[in-house]
Amino acid sequence: MSVLQRFEKRLEGLVEGAFAKVFKGVVHPVEILNAMQREAEAHKAILAGGRTLVPNRYVIDLSPYDHSRLAPYAAALAQELAQSQAEFIGEQGWTVYGDVIVEIERGEGLDTGMFRVTAEVYTGAAEPAPPPPAYDPGAGYGPYGPQHGGYGPPAGGPGRNARLVSSDGRTYPLQVGSTVIGRGDQANLRLPDVGISRRHARLDFDGGQVVITDLGSTNGTSVNGQRISAVALNPGDMIQIGTTTLTFRVDG
Repeated sequence: MSVLQRFEKRLEGLVEGAFAKVFKGVVHPVEILNAMQREAEAHKAILAGGRTLVPNRYVIDLSPYDHSRLAPYAAALAQELAQSQAEFIGEQGWTVYGDVIVEIERGEGLDTGMFRVTAEVYTGAAEPAPPPPAYDPGAGYGPYGPQHGGYGPPAGGPGRNARLVSSDGRTYPLQVGSTVIGRGDQANLRLPDVGISRRHARLDFDGGQVVITDLGSTNGTSVNGQRISAVALNPGDMIQIGTTTLTFRVDG
């Protein structure tokens, strides 16, 4: 089933059988989704490593008549449009910053049946990540894979710097404390990968070792090919989140 077919099916449930009646004589949501897909195609940008970045924020201006008719469904419709657009972007193998956002506005001067789609790459205002839960090695960080031998030897230490290196060569130094990886505004390390959750995983670095914890992400976190809940990292470990691979390195 295509993205458009799934979208139409969800719309039928959204308006509880009144699908034809609600959308008769007004702009059809499938036309909006088609326009959003075209906007994504038209605004592609190639990133380092060959990845394709597309807009994640879409503002839909409807005519005053269409806007008033669809007002009772605007919030739910925006959510369905965002979900379907995210599915489309994922199927194309494209990437976005943060979540796909759709906003439905009243467009003065637009005739009935007319609409306008504005697309942009929206990074949002940087916000500090919420503090992590209290550290409890007996409760929240195990069990660890046997290949790691529990916490293992310290990953960092005096004169050493821990960092993550992506497959395209980008380096992300780790600071002492907690670093949240994700796509959302609350992530300290934001990655444009639709397979990554808004708050996907957390790295806790005490200056001597780094522990990675999955934050209940949709697609999970793997270290060296094994899905983990939390584990201490050793130099050379390969972290997989979404379609992104990060190698843990220690300098010094």
